[in-house]
Amino acid sequence: MIDVAVQAEAPWQGDWEELAKTACEAAVLSTPHAELAASSALVEISVRLTSDAEVHQLNLQYRGKDKPTNVLSFPMVQADLLETVSQNSDDGELLLGDIVLAHGVCAGEAAEKGVSLDAHATHLIVHGTLHLLGYDHQGSAEAEHMESLERDILARLGLHDPYHRDEPEFDARGFE
Repeated sequence: MIDVAVQAEAPWQGDWEELAKTACEAAVLSTPHAELAASSALVEISVRLTSDAEVHQLNLQYRGKDKPTNVLSFPMVQADLLETVSQNSDDGELLLGDIVLAHGVCAGEAAEKGVSLDAHATHLIVHGTLHLLGYDHQGSAEAEHMESLERDILARLGLHDPYHRDEPEFDARGFE
């Protein structure tokens, strides 16, 4: 079972619980780690929707980048240990990690792309969840694989293709 805890700070408005849960579950179920959702362990993901200022501070503190970014992911378990940890967890709980989104950056990107903030946030939560599961986009092969997963997941959720080729400036290699 997957439990998604959402903290939404101003200026994020609305009910983000269902959107975040749907995005996280879809991402987990679309990977070889899908068995985590069916295991007896409670898989926990934290999603924090906050300000650009907070994400800027986190990005500087943990990545040495002095600017806000759209999404940050903080995995709590190494990807190659996910199955072992979930099967051997003493309390039946597995904290997968934290995902943090910056409102201003996300809203600006959504407007630039002509999509709703909800749709863009869903994409970024999917993206962040894949990072928690060990996916990355450092090399072009990794980026293409992760981008393909994201496209498939979002299509199943009935959402836009965030990597539409008419918009080359927005691809997996552009995420930070």
